[in-house]
Amino acid sequence: MKLGIIGLTNVGKTCLFNAMTGQEADTSNYMFGTTTANVGTVTVPDARLDWLSQHYEPKKTTFATIDFMDMPGLVKGASKGEGLGNKFLANVRQVDALLQVVRCFDDENVAHADGSVDPARDMETINLELIVSDIDILERRIERAKKNAKGDKKFLAEAELLERLQAHLEEGLPARSFDCTEEERSLIAQSEVLSLMPMIYVANLSEDAFTGGYEDDPYYQQVKEAAQRDGCSILPICAELEMELAQLEPEERQEFLDDLGIAESGLDRLIHESYALLGLISFLTAGKDECRAWTVRKGSTAPVAAGKIHSDLQRGFIRAEVVSFEDLKACGSIAGAKTKGLFRVEGKTYVVQDGDVINILFNV
Repeated sequence: MKLGIIGLTNVGKTCLFNAMTGQEADTSNYMFGTTTANVGTVTVPDARLDWLSQHYEPKKTTFATIDFMDMPGLVKGASKGEGLGNKFLANVRQVDALLQVVRCFDDENVAHADGSVDPARDMETINLELIVSDIDILERRIERAKKNAKGDKKFLAEAELLERLQAHLEEGLPARSFDCTEEERSLIAQSEVLSLMPMIYVANLSEDAFTGGYEDDPYYQQVKEAAQRDGCSILPICAELEMELAQLEPEERQEFLDDLGIAESGLDRLIHESYALLGLISFLTAGKDECRAWTVRKGSTAPVAAGKIHSDLQRGFIRAEVVSFEDLKACGSIAGAKTKGLFRVEGKTYVVQDGDVINILFNV
């Protein structure tokens, strides 16, 4: 999965990117400190895979990964090419979901694009730029659909759908809140409508606010209200604190979190939110050659999961041998799981569950 980090300039996007990826991208305090997209890959921590690796002692252990793209800062008029708008919009089209970083801290040493901290205003600026870009895209798509309808009437329904969406957008509402069927949503997605993308609002708080009870913070409340209105997730975080954590060894990091009374790092919480947002789960494969985590959409059948490993496995799928990780761990081995009747043989209709340890049998 690829996540795009977006926001106005000087809101902490690149600081967060560095904390998540361990990179050292420039975080200079000036407008457009980020002029090109920074890209980094993060390994998804998985205690289940750690256990399997210790148990099987494989030649190779492969974790799932997430790509982060830190985009150039946005300004008003980006949809019309202002600032670095064209680069920004081109980058957005490459990702699966958006992390909109919203500045929720005061610091006279860090300039703000609009001269003051106002999360509600900043979020409106970002969202409206995406919506304006979408309206421009839809105008061209509607014109093309109407032209095609002269030869094929099915395009009339497409034009009507997109005109309804256009009216929705013109009210300042994102495409993700548009009421339509799944089939219609799939058709809309073909138009590369940016405001249809799943999004998490990342409230970048000061360390005092983050560790001292951010629920009462007025800036955080503005972001929370917007998230509820827009149907988005919200993740409170302190990017500066995350950068400090990233520089510590694992044991020191956990001690630091414990001292602050924080259960998980921002990266761990972000990964959980992102998987939930995109409807993703992980299944596992294990053996002496390799132990590996694979990412699939929730609801995927065994053959689809097999295809993630290799297309031949999906094409020649016969059956899947399955045991849940928790059962395997409790029993200590596949043999132990078989003895207790927890090892199953599943067919083509089996829906893969998060944490399934699977062996695919196939023939091509």
